[in-house]
Amino acid sequence: MPKKVREVSKALLSKGFREEKRDHRYYLFYYDGKKSSVYTKISHSETEISNSLCSAMARQMRLLGRSQFNEFADCSLSEEAYAALLIEGKHLQPTPTGKKARQD
Repeated sequence: MPKKVREVSKALLSKGFREEKRDHRYYLFYYDGKKSSVYTKISHSETEISNSLCSAMARQMRLLGRSQFNEFADCSLSEEAYAALLIEGKHLQPTPTGKKARQD
């Protein structure tokens, strides 16, 4: 099922991603105060994200498919659980204490 861009954007921003506006809206994942290699992007002109684009975004975000992307976008996958998935998949290094530092 397609997703609304504003809902996905809100989920990304609430879970450690920061937006950069370039030719598209790039969302870069920050962990422990540092930019990681995990990112995704959304076209400026999009209002809905199709199923195929959801799958592409899931790959960019290092998720295991559209169902995990839907969990992320629907907020049933927390930022901590997402970071744990990235650490488990060796896309992030764990912090020395095992906890994410807060950036306020």
